[in-house]
Amino acid sequence: MKLHYHVTGHGHPLVILHGLFGSGDNFYTLSKFFGEKFKVYAVDQRNHGRSPHSDVFNYKTMAEDLYNLLVHEGITSTHLLGHSMGGKTAMRFAFDYTEMVDKLIVVDIAPKEYLPQHDRIFDALFALNLDEYKTRAELDSALAERIQEYAVRQLLLKNVSRDDSGAFEWKIDVRSIHKNYDNVNAAIVSGRPFNKPALFMRGEKSGYILDQDLPGIQAMFPQARIVTIEGAGHWVHAEAPQKFAERVMEFLSWD
Repeated sequence: MKLHYHVTGHGHPLVILHGLFGSGDNFYTLSKFFGEKFKVYAVDQRNHGRSPHSDVFNYKTMAEDLYNLLVHEGITSTHLLGHSMGGKTAMRFAFDYTEMVDKLIVVDIAPKEYLPQHDRIFDALFALNLDEYKTRAELDSALAERIQEYAVRQLLLKNVSRDDSGAFEWKIDVRSIHKNYDNVNAAIVSGRPFNKPALFMRGEKSGYILDQDLPGIQAMFPQARIVTIEGAGHWVHAEAPQKFAERVMEFLSWD
């Protein structure tokens, strides 16, 4: 599968992987900032953004997708940053293709299995008949009946585009993502640790990385540094972009 990606800047490669229901566009501004020092690849993972859809949707396959992208680009080593679902893809890639990862950054996700917590979003998406609406304001109003949080609605509506006739259509493969949702929540396991520099960033107001998760992270990533971003929730890069960017650049500049 040939993934869609956007390239910004020059220098050593830095690959960015978005979270569930996201796309590489979520990191548009940060990609330009990081592009001052690195050649940034903002990737759409399969079933997201402008990348192809597939009924096969798991971390092993998504890590293989990334491997094929890097080979196509002639990249033999890269820094790798992933948020949430993208963080799990990054962890799996780091275990499967260790020699290709210089430094690993995982944003607000642990390698553990998570309980389902997106049922409300799936219900809202399946209830939304795109053919009934002419404007994005109408879509937003319809989503608001089930999704009260404006920021969440805006994230979801970024997955809507128009076809050649001007009608709305989904860019994400909602059906496949829902069908494989257990795979999204699955733990990342490995028979050996990742013994290269790693940074785990969590939002102070998020519950995705708990204190009791830290020993497990350190066991799998012995060189991991754990950083908490004050005032941020799960969407650390969007809620505290300056602090997030500073922490990332500090980590990537360390020897």
